[in-house]
Amino acid sequence: MNKQRSPRNALLDPERHFRILVEGVTDYAIYMLDPEGRVRSWNTGAERIKGYSADEVIGKKFSRFYTPEDRKAGVPEHALETARETGRYEAEGWRVRNDGSRFWANAVIDAIRDVDGRLIGFAKITRDMTERREAQLRLQESREQLLRSQKMEALGQLTGGLAHDFNNLLTAILGACDLALRNLADEERLRRMLDGIRNSAERGANITKQLLAFARAQPLEIKTIDLKAFLSDVTTLLRPSVRSNIELAIEVSDHVWNVDADPGALELALLNLTLNARDAMPEGGRVTITARNADISNAMVALQSGRYVEVSVIDDGGGMDDVTLKRCTEPFFTTKERGKGTGLGLSTVQGMAVQSGGAIHITSALGEGTKVNLWFPVAAAATALLAAEAAVDAAPSRDQFMVLVVDDEALVGHVTATMVEDLGHVALWVPSGAEALEIMRSGRQIDVVITDHAMPGMTGGQLAEAIHKLHPGMPIILATGFADLPGSYAQNLPRLSKPYGADDLAQALATVEPKQRVAS
Repeated sequence: MNKQRSPRNALLDPERHFRILVEGVTDYAIYMLDPEGRVRSWNTGAERIKGYSADEVIGKKFSRFYTPEDRKAGVPEHALETARETGRYEAEGWRVRNDGSRFWANAVIDAIRDVDGRLIGFAKITRDMTERREAQLRLQESREQLLRSQKMEALGQLTGGLAHDFNNLLTAILGACDLALRNLADEERLRRMLDGIRNSAERGANITKQLLAFARAQPLEIKTIDLKAFLSDVTTLLRPSVRSNIELAIEVSDHVWNVDADPGALELALLNLTLNARDAMPEGGRVTITARNADISNAMVALQSGRYVEVSVIDDGGGMDDVTLKRCTEPFFTTKERGKGTGLGLSTVQGMAVQSGGAIHITSALGEGTKVNLWFPVAAAATALLAAEAAVDAAPSRDQFMVLVVDDEALVGHVTATMVEDLGHVALWVPSGAEALEIMRSGRQIDVVITDHAMPGMTGGQLAEAIHKLHPGMPIILATGFADLPGSYAQNLPRLSKPYGADDLAQALATVEPKQRVAS
C-alpha cells in the first residue's frame, strides 16, 4: 500500500523545489537579508561571484561586500532605506570579493513584506557585469579613436583646402606688389595693381568670414533686404562665376516681402550654391534662383509658424545620391578633389540660414538635379527701418571730433587712424589699453574711442569698463571679428566687425554721439 503524503509535505515540496532552484543558480548571487541587512541565505552563485562560503557570511552585515569608500559614504544604508521606502533599489557599482579584488556589479534589492504589510526582510540579486563593462569601455575607446581619426582627416581636408585657396591669393598679392613697385611712375597701371591686391585681400576676408560663420563666431550684421533689388544686383557677381554654357535665371515675385538677413552672408551663400550648381553641370545647363513669399504652417521644415520668404537655387545637373545628400551639409565633407576646397560651403550656408532665424532644405536625385531652399523671416518693420536708414543718409555731416584708436597691431592701428583722418576727423593711435587709460586720465580731449577687443593684458571690454568709470557716457566702439564675447560689458558695446574698410568705419562713427566736438 502506498503511503499517502500529508498536506504539509505537499505544501513544502514546491518551497523545497524553489529553494533548490535558487541555490543552483550560478550566474547570479541570490540571497536574503533580514530587516537590519544581515545575510540569511546564500546560493551557489553568491559563493562563486563573491568568494564567500555560506558559513562565512550567514548572520553578517551585507555591507562587507561594498568598497571602503562606499561604506564610508553610507551607500549600503541608503540602498536598504530606498528599498524600504519605495519597495525596490537598483544600482551599478564596484563590489569587493572575499580575496579583496573588485568587480563591477548590477545589484537589485526588493523589500519583502508579509500579508499584513510588515517588512520581514529583503531579497538581493547581484550580477557580475565586469566583462560587459570592460567590453563597453573598449567599444567607447574605439569610438573615441575613430572620432579622433575622423577629426584629423577633417583637419587635413580643411588645411589642404585653405592652403590651396590662400596660396592662390598670396600669389596674386605678391605678384601685384612686385608689379606695383616696378611701375610707381605709371599711375594707371599702379592703380590696377592696387585694385588687384584689394580684391585678393577681400577674397581672403571672405574665406575667413566663412570659417568664422562655420564656428558660429562671426556676428551677422542683420539688415532689412529688398530681395528684388538685392537679387538683381547680385546677378553681376554670379554671372561671371558660371561658364558660358550655363544659363543663369533670376525669378522673383513682384510683391516679395523684405527679409531680415546679413546681405554679405546671403551673397556669399548664393555664390557658394551657384558654384556648386556650376560644378554639377560640366556639360552646361541652367541655374535658376527664385524668391517667393511662404507661409510656414506645417512640419515640412523646422521653423515656427509664420511668414517667411523662400529663396531657392535650382540646377538641372547630375544630382546627388542618397548617401551624398545625407552628408552634404556636414562640415569638411566634399566630393571635390583633395585641396580643391575646404568642404565648408553648404555647412556655412546652413549656419547662416539658422543664425538668421530661418532654415535650409535640400532635395536631389541622381540625374534629376538639385534644389536648395532657404527660408528667411520676413522683416518685422521693413518700412520703418528703410525710412530710418534714409533719414540717416540724408542727415547733415557731423562736425570734426577726436578719435582715440586702440589696437595692439601697429599696422591695423595706423591704417584705422589714417581712415579716421580721411573721414575728416582727428585720430590718435596707442597700442595698449594701459596707454589708452593714461591718455584718458591726462585730461586730453577725446570724443570717441575705437578699440580692438582681443589685446594682451587688457581686453577691449575691460578697457571700456575702465574708461566709463573715468568718463561715464564716453562713446566706445568695439572692433572685433567674434560674435560671442565674455562679459556683459563687451556685449553691450557698439560693434565694428573685422575686417572693415573706410565705409564700415564711417557707418560705425555715424551711429555714436560724440561726447564733445573738436573745434572746427
